[in-house]
Amino acid sequence: MHVEIIETDEERSNEIEALLPHREPFLFVDAIIHADADKIVATHVFTEHEFFFRGHFPQYPVVPGVILIETMAQAGGAGLRKLGVLSGDALFFLASIDKVKFRRQVRPGEALRVEIENLRVSPQTIKQAGKAYIGDELAAEAEWLCLVRRSS
Repeated sequence: MHVEIIETDEERSNEIEALLPHREPFLFVDAIIHADADKIVATHVFTEHEFFFRGHFPQYPVVPGVILIETMAQAGGAGLRKLGVLSGDALFFLASIDKVKFRRQVRPGEALRVEIENLRVSPQTIKQAGKAYIGDELAAEAEWLCLVRRSS
């Protein structure tokens, strides 16, 4: 199954909020560009107004590595929800993170593209691997496991 691409910024914003329980200032997915059973591609632009730039680091702002991992996990969960693999009441929580490598700093204003591979998906757990890019340059990569719980 392949999903439709949403065209306008407002439609994308509404779609992401419908797919993820996260909200500002902790919502790090702008759009799902592609989603199928094997791969999810999403984007996010970190603006100079992000809360963490006030302290990381004021003179030389850099997106924290943990936020890059969170961005990949959010994109993976949003893509699975868009595909209908996760129900609307499903919450997914990071349980483990493996094989993390940071290759390039991500700075304010840069467009991040994440490519997520579904390694194993069940009603209780999600195992994914992701890579985050600025243009064609690899910025970060990781594997993670999420536990799936129902919010109700």
